[in-house]
Amino acid sequence: MPSATVHLLRHGEVFNPEGVLYGRLPNFHLSDRGVAMAVLAAEYFQSLAGRGAVFAVLRASPLTRAQETAQPTASALGLAIGTDQRLIEAGNDFEGLKMSPAELLKPIHWPKLVNPFRPSWGESYRAQVDRMRLAVDDARRAAVERAGDGAQAILVSHQLPIWVSRLSAERRRLFHDPRRRDCSLASVTSLEFDGERLSGVGYHEPAAGLLPGATATAGA
Repeated sequence: MPSATVHLLRHGEVFNPEGVLYGRLPNFHLSDRGVAMAVLAAEYFQSLAGRGAVFAVLRASPLTRAQETAQPTASALGLAIGTDQRLIEAGNDFEGLKMSPAELLKPIHWPKLVNPFRPSWGESYRAQVDRMRLAVDDARRAAVERAGDGAQAILVSHQLPIWVSRLSAERRRLFHDPRRRDCSLASVTSLEFDGERLSGVGYHEPAAGLLPGATATAGA
């Protein structure tokens, strides 16, 4: 069975001066720093191509920040950007709010906080893993069909869906401390396959030099 690699690229920093949890809200664009991060990610993939990697598929979440992050990579590798709804940010009932302890103490929010293991305030971790797995499998098959053994695909998504996908791939529990997600802005989580079997997981931070000072507001 042919081998393949599917890279999960998180979008770059978002322009969000109000500090809201933007979730799936439209029209949240990359900041200038975020654009620079996207360029560094593109250079990372271009360097892999220079060492022999064959990239055959590039797909992104429909949200603006993911599409903008994909653009430099599309230009660098000569690939068209396909849109996959399954790569979208996690659904979150708190999107649009400035999250803080004071906000969470408001009684209106209490019914949404009853089960942090699911979590009860949005799309379940398991639902995210399931849809991301379908997107990954489709991209892997498409890449192999186009480029054969060793083909590679890039999927641009969001921190939480990528992180729970990695947790699932590494057979770890999906419930976690959001402060400990190893999935920085414009980071690359690489899923390596031997046929249909996941054989390895890699992680790289092409934009590590731009992380100091970047906004820490999460999308979900």
